[in-house]
Amino acid sequence: MNAPQTRKEAYRAWRERQARDVPRVKRAKGAPPGEERNFRPQDLGPVRAYARDVVDSRRSISEYFLYFSLAIIVLLFLPLPEFQVVVTYVVWPAMMVTIIVEGVFVANRVKRQARELFPDDGSVRGAGWYAAVRQLQVRRLRLPKPRVKPGEPVPAPRR
Repeated sequence: MNAPQTRKEAYRAWRERQARDVPRVKRAKGAPPGEERNFRPQDLGPVRAYARDVVDSRRSISEYFLYFSLAIIVLLFLPLPEFQVVVTYVVWPAMMVTIIVEGVFVANRVKRQARELFPDDGSVRGAGWYAAVRQLQVRRLRLPKPRVKPGEPVPAPRR
């Protein structure tokens, strides 16, 4: 194989090598949705799948946390000192308390239901925290993607 004489030839050879690299093409397309073998280790298992479905089946205040935070930051730039005090000492703490209470509620609910549905499965540990953290994520950005739409019943767990 001879070295390319011009930049154009080198680029053409590089493009041909890239086109032949099949695994790279498959990686570029991404993992097919819903295939558990493509999940991260912390997303594996029937208990975690059930926790995801419980969180995804309902709307919550926590999933709007990022939007609320950005709105509060923008409001703090308004040149009204009284308004800034109210936002800083009333709105922000109220939002944080609401999110914490909602997270504890969902975590306890998921753990309780998971213990009932998976009595012989020891992987219930951490499922509550997993559900609470997933609830904080913006719905469109959740990974793995939600299988259940808001308002739909949670499907029977797969074992």
